[in-house]
Amino acid sequence: MKRDQTIVLVIVGVAVALALSRRVVTAQTLLLFGVAVPSIILHEVSHGVAALYFGDDTAKRAGRLTLNPIAHVDLFGTIILPALLSLSGLGVFGYAKPVPINPSRMRHPRDDAVVVSLAGPATNVLLAVIAAVVLRQQHPSFIALGSGPWRIRIPFALGIINVVLAVFNLIPIPPLDGSAVIDRFVPKAWRNGWESLRRYGVLILVGVALLLPGALTRLFTPAINLWERIIAP
Repeated sequence: MKRDQTIVLVIVGVAVALALSRRVVTAQTLLLFGVAVPSIILHEVSHGVAALYFGDDTAKRAGRLTLNPIAHVDLFGTIILPALLSLSGLGVFGYAKPVPINPSRMRHPRDDAVVVSLAGPATNVLLAVIAAVVLRQQHPSFIALGSGPWRIRIPFALGIINVVLAVFNLIPIPPLDGSAVIDRFVPKAWRNGWESLRRYGVLILVGVALLLPGALTRLFTPAINLWERIIAP
């Protein structure tokens, strides 16, 4: 285990050093990355905590009910992909390893699995609300990403990141959390078609992101605008 952690830390160090040497990582990029990582980890851990509440200890036995980021690192999604995007000057995007869940171990598998799935976005909403409360207490006269003192920039970035994470994960396309609601109520006559869609969910999401990037922007913008109205002085 210690050997794996050392390898991960070395790779992270090399990626950061390369990105800094090429001057493609700005303070704003590091800020977004710094608030995104714990937000994603808390999102995943909340799934495991909710599952444990309903009787499924799979995540606990796998050692995933921890805030240690090493336990949640996906080599490609958490290290390689963000590093490549940063080195290319395209910003930062990544994901953590999904927390293992076994609905069959829950007391009411079909219903409990929906709540477990929605626990992740709910956690992101809670973090966004906490960020909004902090900002309201600061009484800022003007807020914008990448400007102002750090006591304003950090909670602002935290709020924006978690609003985006909540909305994105509620998209009802597998394997995103919103698909659990469809899975619970899809009629038996449509079950085969739904299962087929699940196999291609990731490809659909990648296709939308690459071919219709504006669609995601239009999806996130109303939620971000709502959150910004909440924190407006």
